[in-house]
Amino acid sequence: MYKLVIFDLDGTLVNSLEDLGNACNDALQRFGYPVHPMESFRYFVGDGVPMLIRRALPESDRTEENISRVKAVFDEIYGKNYDVCTRPYDGIPELLEKLKADGILIAVASNKPDNFTQIIVSGMFGDVFSYVSGKKDGFEKKPSPQIALHIMEKLGVSPKETLFAGDSAVDMQTAFNAGCDSIGCLWGFRTLKELEDNGAKYIAKTPEDIYFAAAKK
Repeated sequence: MYKLVIFDLDGTLVNSLEDLGNACNDALQRFGYPVHPMESFRYFVGDGVPMLIRRALPESDRTEENISRVKAVFDEIYGKNYDVCTRPYDGIPELLEKLKADGILIAVASNKPDNFTQIIVSGMFGDVFSYVSGKKDGFEKKPSPQIALHIMEKLGVSPKETLFAGDSAVDMQTAFNAGCDSIGCLWGFRTLKELEDNGAKYIAKTPEDIYFAAAKK
């Protein structure tokens, strides 16, 4: 049995694609930039908001100044609309309760800004997690292992006792860099091939598969 499961947020715990995509498209429109179909955002998100904006901008307009001004508008729009469509994936609340009932610690490590991460996790899951962290000043974003290792240290758990659950290459790489096992979630934003190519030890077709992997190690 693992002692700790660290979860990614977007595409793993919650389906936030529509709210992220709508906020980004609205921000782009304000500056006269072309917008994108919602499916494109599956590959734009996952590396933090600045990278989301960079990927969404036309290649010739990806200056730091443009990224900064579009991001400021995105933050304003998303801050008012982060929970219009965003909801936990089916089976996630039940999974979290089962893990806790078995004495397995649960935490969140996201590249989403920490303020949004805290608001969304608290609003949709209450205080079920032992530790929650988004992207904070002084911490490198995933796939750096910094946030994951910080969580393990705070909770007194070693990498070998930790399972990292996520839906993207970034999450699988984070697990590898932190020295812990990974489980790729197929209901998220990316593909089975991406997860397998980036070293997922387990593959979860449903949230319950995370429970079986965590509890029956």
